[in-house]
Amino acid sequence: MGTPSMHFSESPEDPFALGHAASAVLDDHGTVVGWSARAQEVLGYPAKEVIGRPWRDLLVDACDLPLARSVVVDAMRAGGWFGVLPVRHHDGRRVEMGFRARAITRDGDRQEWFLVGAPAAEVVAWQRDRALLDGLYHRSPIGLAIHGPDRKVIRVNRAIEKASGITAQAPVGRSSGEFLVDEDAGPAEERVRHVLETGEPLIFTEQSARTRHAPSRERMVSVSAFRMEDSSGRVLGVAETIEDVTQRYRARRRLTLLNEASARIGTSLDVTQTARELAEVATSGLADYCSVDLLRPVTLGDELPLDMAGALLRVALSPAEPRVPFQEGEVVPLLPESPQARCLAQRRPILERLLSLRPEWYATDRRRIEVALGLGVHSLIAVPLMARGLVLGVVSLWRVGHSEPFEDDDAAVAHEFSSRAAVCIDNARRFTQQQSAALTLQRSLLPGTVSDLPAVEVACRYLPASGEPGIGGDWFDVIPLSGARVALVVGDVVGHGIHAAASMGRLRAAVRTLASLDLEPDEVVARLDDLVSLLAAEMETNAEGNQSAIEQVLGATCVYAVYDPVSRHCSLARAGHPAPLVSTPDGRVTVLDLPAGPPLGLGGLPFEMYDLDLPEGSVLTLYTDGLLEARDGDVDAAIEGLGECLAHSADPLERICDGVVEALLPTDRRPTDDIALLMARTRVLPPENFATWHLPLEATAAARAREQVTAKLAEWGLSEMAFTTELVASELVTNSYRYADGPVTLRLIRTQCLICEVSDASHTSPHLRRALSTDEGGRGLFLVAQLTERWGTRYSHDGKTVWTEQPLPPS
Repeated sequence: MGTPSMHFSESPEDPFALGHAASAVLDDHGTVVGWSARAQEVLGYPAKEVIGRPWRDLLVDACDLPLARSVVVDAMRAGGWFGVLPVRHHDGRRVEMGFRARAITRDGDRQEWFLVGAPAAEVVAWQRDRALLDGLYHRSPIGLAIHGPDRKVIRVNRAIEKASGITAQAPVGRSSGEFLVDEDAGPAEERVRHVLETGEPLIFTEQSARTRHAPSRERMVSVSAFRMEDSSGRVLGVAETIEDVTQRYRARRRLTLLNEASARIGTSLDVTQTARELAEVATSGLADYCSVDLLRPVTLGDELPLDMAGALLRVALSPAEPRVPFQEGEVVPLLPESPQARCLAQRRPILERLLSLRPEWYATDRRRIEVALGLGVHSLIAVPLMARGLVLGVVSLWRVGHSEPFEDDDAAVAHEFSSRAAVCIDNARRFTQQQSAALTLQRSLLPGTVSDLPAVEVACRYLPASGEPGIGGDWFDVIPLSGARVALVVGDVVGHGIHAAASMGRLRAAVRTLASLDLEPDEVVARLDDLVSLLAAEMETNAEGNQSAIEQVLGATCVYAVYDPVSRHCSLARAGHPAPLVSTPDGRVTVLDLPAGPPLGLGGLPFEMYDLDLPEGSVLTLYTDGLLEARDGDVDAAIEGLGECLAHSADPLERICDGVVEALLPTDRRPTDDIALLMARTRVLPPENFATWHLPLEATAAARAREQVTAKLAEWGLSEMAFTTELVASELVTNSYRYADGPVTLRLIRTQCLICEVSDASHTSPHLRRALSTDEGGRGLFLVAQLTERWGTRYSHDGKTVWTEQPLPPS
């Protein structure tokens, strides 16, 4: 039978393809006039049984006749029909068939019907596939791009047309990279080339896809791609599905930013450092510029005011940009109409999507405003920094140039990590406050400027620890003693903070008290050890005491030295402290091998004294362990470096002290432990400034003492002090004659005052008492106390010495 002139698909998948479908021809009376071999295969009727018979008598059951007639009427009206009808197989069973019918005019006005059919299941599957293709190109929200073997675009669907803003026909025949910015075009073209050449599919690969007509608009897509091939394996091109995942990418980026903020903000207890960390995190994925402005009390660790009036201090700016109107360290005016002031007043973030810079937002300085406008600022988020109900400052995030304006989600993220940062900043503020209080307490307990002493020239350094560990308990003191001697002490309390500073103050006060008794160094350290043990026991029984404070007192160390400028004799004792160093004028440096002894309060071992004579100009160096551990913890190398610095003992003492600090301390950071350094260059009193007499223990000793004193004072030009000094010497020698055994030694020393000393072999302490009017004696020490500025008694292994001091007359 002849084939009508009409289009039917030749696709192998098309069930109505002529080579695959069953076909028949009906005349205008419904009589079958044509029957294909495929129709015989499908329905079982040979052509000779069908041709010439009416179609309804042959193929349609009686029950389906009304439906068939309705279809015929509809087809005649429309000139064609497509659908599914039940037909009768040659063996009598019902077969669901899909039909496509078309009216054909022949030989004038004679009309025939051309039918093609296929099993209904194949037709439905074909319709579903056609609907899927139609949906992918016209209704799918996911983009679809088809590339030919030359990597040129063959077709795109409407989703790409809508997302890119270009027509569906625009990219046809061109590469996809021509429509993307240069930074994104290369990866897009490489993606297609890789799939085309290797056949390896891409699955959900994310990449940037900014278009040339909107280069500033951020756009992230998820791409899946596969190579298309025909049944023979011939490459037809590449198909890409492209999904816009910009919002999902931004949400993931915001979450990453929050995680990063948790890790990067608050790494130290320094307010400025924490503010800079906040600014750097904000500009790493959210803003182009970020500034952190804090109330000045926050930076100082002070209590915060109740009102927000006044200005803020710019603490951090990232990235550094000299054109920004206010730089780090400058005061930023807080004007009522600015977004920053509004966010502080309302205590919530303020979002300005499209920002128009107004002069009143910064200052009345027009030049600064013009500079800011030149940066291209167009969007702003101002977030208050609040912690524990207190306002600390404000964070300002800016976007400039071609960056997209901020969104509500950006403001939420900024508020989230700013809230976390505010807690860190407030922690740093509180720590600074505590450290400042501890440092104030410690400095108030340490000696100020050391006055010029006849025994030694002194240089000292105290370097508090860095902010993280806190202020420690290192201390030093220079204590003038009787007889022109001097006590040098350096100590170290375990731990840091207020408790360490308080413990240091207790120990320093105790050492000064013990020093005033003129005890030997080993005796001072032993009594200090007893005192620490009693103090720790008292703190342990106190319900309010804490373990850390007890441990700080018990673990303390110290070294105590006494130097006599008359005899050049130096005595030392230490309790678990690093050994002092001595450098002599010839440049020789020695680490003194004095017994270490246990730390204070531990007990169990005695404390031994170490004695040596020092040449004039020797430098005695006492220090805490922080000096040795400051750079890299290598104690031996630090002691060697300290010795090299002390070898130049002839240099000015302050220069030597500075050299030690520069050599042993790191230059890039503050030390992690407190450092106390005390250096003393010894002096020797010239022989003409003191005189010593050994008096026999007899009744004439007092008279001889008066004679020697009068003569020596006249020699020194201090005759006006003769009467008082004669009386003092006479009374002290008389007491030795009456109550002591052995020889008596009288010594006069002229320094910044006049010192009179009387020594004997007795260990009995003289007592000052008030004599009654009827008493014949007992007034000697009372007279001595009234005539001198200070007096006292010191003990040695050989006996005791009673000493007095009188101020010299004005020259």
